[in-house]
Amino acid sequence: MRVTQDQMRENRRRILSEASRLFREKGFEAVGVAEVMKAAGLTHGGFYGHFSSKEDLMAHAITHATTETSGRGGDLGEFLARYLSPAHRDGAADGCPMAALAADIRHRPPPARSAMTVGIRTQIDRLAEALPDGVGADRRREAVGTYAAMIGALILARAADDPALSDEILRETRAWLADEDGGAGARTDATRRS
Repeated sequence: MRVTQDQMRENRRRILSEASRLFREKGFEAVGVAEVMKAAGLTHGGFYGHFSSKEDLMAHAITHATTETSGRGGDLGEFLARYLSPAHRDGAADGCPMAALAADIRHRPPPARSAMTVGIRTQIDRLAEALPDGVGADRRREAVGTYAAMIGALILARAADDPALSDEILRETRAWLADEDGGAGARTDATRRS
């Protein structure tokens, strides 16, 4: 039976969705093409009709995950509260691709690293636009610092095997970002209440 163009697009979307989820959950090395295709409900043989290699899939999956997670709306305070939460910490498979994959990306091929770089740049640009009007003249600097603090906190919270310390890292980073005197500039009423 011949596959339509619409079905090909849907199959590709399913492959990317499952690959990005599995890579975030388990890491690049722990996930094989066969596992991705099985999770997508497709046969292993169909993979090469969409991607030239696992490395090609990695680059596209990073782009897919970045696009998927960046579309979640809400104001900056709500975003920070959601990002620096126990639910996000515990849900790596559906969470931030940067926090899940950044430490390993330096070992990946150039296309995967380029896709990650584009995603990082895009997120920093979006964060700079979302910062409150009261932020100083150097919005980009504030955005970079805020983004780095968010990702670093999430990585550390996931790494700690002490639940109290993990929760403290998330809570104190949210408070630090909301602090008018020492925080990174992402100061909104919503983050102060978090």
